[in-house]
Amino acid sequence: MKIMTESVHFTADQKLIQFIENKLQKLERVYERIIDIHVILKLESHQAVKDKIVEVQVHVPGGNIFARESSKAFETSFELAMAAIKRQTIKFKMKSK
Repeated sequence: MKIMTESVHFTADQKLIQFIENKLQKLERVYERIIDIHVILKLESHQAVKDKIVEVQVHVPGGNIFARESSKAFETSFELAMAAIKRQTIKFKMKSK
């Protein structure tokens, strides 16, 4: 499983990238046929309350799984997106059986 992390409008801290990669490694326990995962971290420039956006796209044989979440912190946004990805991955796994 290959994990790609991309940050838009800022340089991501190594600690944040390590946090994301550690959490994503656990996703392989749910579905072992994951090809790769692409994470995009975006920092919105306007003064909105929810300005840190995380998009997670998981490539699996036969489809893609996608989640996008935003909040005040990247860690929170990622946790929300990860919960959605996990639910969708389980659903995809059940459908593919």
